[in-house]
Amino acid sequence: MYGTVARFHAKPGRAGDLAALMDEWDRDFKPLVRGAMAGYVYRLDKDPDEMIMTAVFQDKETYLANAASPAQDKWFQRFRELIDGDPEWNDGEILGSV
Repeated sequence: MYGTVARFHAKPGRAGDLAALMDEWDRDFKPLVRGAMAGYVYRLDKDPDEMIMTAVFQDKETYLANAASPAQDKWFQRFRELIDGDPEWNDGEILGSV
């Protein structure tokens, strides 16, 4: 398995919009994306505008194919408008679960 962990800050008052956009991806896009397995968004207790997102794919090939797709870029541009600054991306192989 392969995926990413991203840290980002919602723009003030936009956390609900981010949650709705994430739900939209899960409902409308995930079923169409080859290799997409799971994803989670965490709202941190220490700062309600700070979030961590995880995305899990079958393998690196399917992860990179999704990252390079025009549909994903279009969705990402909507996501980017709801956050302050660029996300901190941490891509890598998933070794296991706990």
